[in-house]
Amino acid sequence: MKRFVIFLVGLLIIGAALGLGAWQTGRWNPFGETASVDKDGKKVASKDGKAGKGSRPATVVRTARVEVTPMPVVLDVVGTIESEHVVAVRPQVSGLLTQVMVKEGDRVRAGQVLFRIDSRTFDASVNQAKAAVARDQANLELARANERRLKPLLDRDFITRAEYETVVANVAALEAQVAANRAQLEQVQVQLDYTFIRATIDGRLGALSVRAGNLVSASTGSTSVPLVTINRTNPVLVSFNVAQEFLPTVRRFQSSGELNVQVLREQGQEVLAEGKLVFIDNTVNSQTGTIIMKARLTNDKETMWPGQFVAVRMVLTTEPEAVVIPEAAVQPGQQGPFVYVFQAGENDAGGRARVQPIKIDRQLGDRVVIASGLKGGELVITEVPPGLSPGAPVRLPAKGEGKGAGKKGGEGKGGEAKAADAKGGDAKGGDAKGGDAKGGDAKGGDAKGGEARGDAAKAAAPGDAPAPGGGAGKAADSAAAPRKGEPQK
Repeated sequence: MKRFVIFLVGLLIIGAALGLGAWQTGRWNPFGETASVDKDGKKVASKDGKAGKGSRPATVVRTARVEVTPMPVVLDVVGTIESEHVVAVRPQVSGLLTQVMVKEGDRVRAGQVLFRIDSRTFDASVNQAKAAVARDQANLELARANERRLKPLLDRDFITRAEYETVVANVAALEAQVAANRAQLEQVQVQLDYTFIRATIDGRLGALSVRAGNLVSASTGSTSVPLVTINRTNPVLVSFNVAQEFLPTVRRFQSSGELNVQVLREQGQEVLAEGKLVFIDNTVNSQTGTIIMKARLTNDKETMWPGQFVAVRMVLTTEPEAVVIPEAAVQPGQQGPFVYVFQAGENDAGGRARVQPIKIDRQLGDRVVIASGLKGGELVITEVPPGLSPGAPVRLPAKGEGKGAGKKGGEGKGGEAKAADAKGGDAKGGDAKGGDAKGGDAKGGDAKGGEARGDAAKAAAPGDAPAPGGGAGKAADSAAAPRKGEPQK
């Protein structure tokens, strides 16, 4: 028994080795295909430009043509949105905060009242100053009347000149006193007006640091906390750092005109705003080797917020004839980036994949500008299939290819064998009227009797031996039937 098992295993191993060798040389194909061999015993290409049955099939690839088009020369950095004008609102007089007339985040106008401080003390000071002005004004009028009465007496020598000059001096003193009291009145009125805390610029409020009922004091020190901060949000500035080696280039292009600056979202290519470069700092940061630059941007819709990180693109100039390819076509390699170029063969749809090393100049979104390696007009492969190697056979997709099998024109009516088997196959039996002849696998396939029903019922062509179970005729036509997806012979 053991010898018999060993004998069977040996037969199986020998058969497998012979079958593998025949398949590799192309003389036998388990999928029903045979090799195309010339007189010298070598494999030759079929009439449609594809390799013989034993060669590697061509891979369908997607391509894009290399363009030569104007592209901007840009400098991409990361920046921060800044408010062009920031005001920290602090009280100018001390007192009890009685009313908060705005909400956090409100948009305010210049002159709008934000807070109110208890004004009763200042009202009393204003009334007191007004009374002092009225008192001194009355004394002044009396002194002026005495001067007018004494003037005729002086002319008749009824009084001495010293007495008259004393009255004149008293009038001048009272006039000065009235002026001083009026100035004091204006001062206390200003203090009273300070109890109404107003916005000094148009902008948007931040968070409130105090609420009504708190005691606030006048302070201008750096340690004092402001009641609220107002940021002007239109226009805004974008501040960004540029490496010092780019400073000469920026200044050279700036001398020929204003430089455009685009602001994009941190992720993505959506342009939020465009503006002009307005500021270059006068000092390079010695620790980072960068220099601060700023651009002014219009922000009517408030799409940009102070403190927001954004991508900044400074447009230096425009290159009129730049070689551009899609980003998907660029492949990384040990010797640098490269692309697969579709090198057409004799057949327009078939060709080879050729490796072309490239040097990248810059990238704008999903488009890459090539410095060298491509000239324009070439076809580069954008969807590289797994396992694609240099020199591998590739072809362009046929019209309508890749839209799914089983449709008309694919494996539907006449998909596999209506032309091959029905007209030039094995007479009127076998596969011609069986499953494969009427619509291939998609329409009826095995459903209308398949191979078993068709072959058993109609019998095989002359020279074919029926197989048990109704499988006759399939073996005879397997070599002649084309493979799915390949042109018919």
